[in-house]
Amino acid sequence: MLRVVLAQPRGFCAGVERAIEIVERALKKYGPPIYVRHEIVHNRHVVDDLRRRGAVFVDELDEIPPGGMTVFSAHGVARRVEELAQERALPVIDATCPLVAKVHNQGRRYAAQGRELVLVGHAGHAEVEGTIGQIPAKVHLVQTPEDVANLTPENPGHMAYVTQTTLSVDDTRHIIAALTERFPGIVGPDVRDICYATQNRQQAVRDLASAVEVILVVGSRNSSNSNRLCEIGIDLGRPSYLIDDASALRREWFAGVASVGVTAGASAPELLVQGVIEGLRQFDEVEVTSLAGVAEDVRFRLPAEVADVA
Repeated sequence: MLRVVLAQPRGFCAGVERAIEIVERALKKYGPPIYVRHEIVHNRHVVDDLRRRGAVFVDELDEIPPGGMTVFSAHGVARRVEELAQERALPVIDATCPLVAKVHNQGRRYAAQGRELVLVGHAGHAEVEGTIGQIPAKVHLVQTPEDVANLTPENPGHMAYVTQTTLSVDDTRHIIAALTERFPGIVGPDVRDICYATQNRQQAVRDLASAVEVILVVGSRNSSNSNRLCEIGIDLGRPSYLIDDASALRREWFAGVASVGVTAGASAPELLVQGVIEGLRQFDEVEVTSLAGVAEDVRFRLPAEVADVA
């Protein structure tokens, strides 16, 4: 018998639900095609499903024909992208997660105070690129405490930091500690300002690690928050595997194992979790239980362009 323990909470967060719903409602209201700049969320199954329904995912705005209804992804975009859309007179629906938009606002507020900005985040991530492009000031990107030692700000006495929303809370805390040690006057949000859903899912993995022998994280390789969940499990001494879906399961992972924990990144649908449970039945009889955890009831308001769609 294989005991399968489900993390709580897991899977879709309010920002992801909102972004997907925006595309779905836009398809219903305006009809396909709806053009989405970059993946609406970082999950292959979600993107493929929306593509089948008429969403067209593009890397840059110049791939969108004149007048094409355009959606910006949940990760946010740089100010220059917004300006290019305006120059081309593209109709735009902004699906940026409100918590990412909050980081943009924090950064702009610090820039207005004349502060030099540090962004704690991962190079190349869509959210990081969007945030840097939203702040009208010099932005230094740091990914580790070691990066802090190499910073060369022009005005070290007048600095501020903001953070990517999907980071590990523990890693972020260490980087902020390094920043405050080197630049005692630096200001920024508390680590608790990292996305509530990110924190809840990370805590759920910590709880899971004390209850199971192996952890499965359902999520895509390019999902930052899914990678962080897997890393936390490994750091806590549990073999942990990031999988797209049940097809990635390997029998050898469960040899001699009596308990498996299952969670999902914030952009992974519950359907994939249920598929993984069914996939585990090929190895042994399965008994499913769930951890007690935080019940999330957050809902974000939809943009006016699609709020009237049933």
